[in-house]
Amino acid sequence: QVQLMESGGGLVQAGGSLRLSCTPSGSIFSINAMRWYRQAPGKQRELVAVITSGDSTNYADSVKGRFTISRDNYKGTVYLQMNTLKPEDTAVYYCNVGASTRSGYALDYWGKGTLVTVSS
Repeated sequence: QVQLMESGGGLVQAGGSLRLSCTPSGSIFSINAMRWYRQAPGKQRELVAVITSGDSTNYADSVKGRFTISRDNYKGTVYLQMNTLKPEDTAVYYCNVGASTRSGYALDYWGKGTLVTVSS
């Protein structure tokens, strides 16, 4: 079974930095994209950043210029470097992998989430 191992969350003061990582395990035929979402208490889950199989990237307007998504294509690990953190960035961050099976069926895999808390 595919699992996404997340790490890097924690407590940090405003202006600080954190790096999240997500390492898939198990059999994945083809990865189409890797994404980071976040969800604050009482809020909807929102897309933060995405990196495609062609290594193009997109970011939410709220994090542009501060966050960087990248991946190790050999290991399959996706990273989210978060700089100049703000209290508004406080949320549970989730790794998401969009993949295709050998039969061409699209699947999404989710990590369990890692909590990022940014204090004022």
